[in-house]
Amino acid sequence: MNDIQAFLTAEKFDELKKELDHLKTVRRKEVAESLEYARSLGDLSENAEYQEARDMQAAIEERISYLEKTIKEAKIVAHEKKGGVIGLSSVVTIQKDKEKEERVYTIVGSDEANIHDKKLSYLSPLGEALMGKTKGDDFMFETPAGKMKYKVLKVE
Repeated sequence: MNDIQAFLTAEKFDELKKELDHLKTVRRKEVAESLEYARSLGDLSENAEYQEARDMQAAIEERISYLEKTIKEAKIVAHEKKGGVIGLSSVVTIQKDKEKEERVYTIVGSDEANIHDKKLSYLSPLGEALMGKTKGDDFMFETPAGKMKYKVLKVE
């Protein structure tokens, strides 16, 4: 994880704790069994199953380390109504200039961002541009395709 504070909702925090528990109690055991089986096959230098199990073990240990650090350093954010000012956990409705389509996003920490679920990182270009805005504000931000102009229609 980078040096930026991880902001998580309580739900995401619980999800990460469950994943960590599963990796430590179930996946570690499964990989250990795979390693033991692969060792029993003989010459480890040309044993593809052994190498695959070692790679899986390394990936699991890396994920465990990441989750432990994230959980330890995470700041849990709850949805707060701050006078209609956009912040973490805000649900915002915006409209692109000269378009009729409205877009609804929830502003979240970078670990929770998922554009398919309409969860937008506060560190993304659009997320950064939205932070601190209120209903009725017009704003612009830079994209690879050029400057985009939007209007905030609603803040929940």
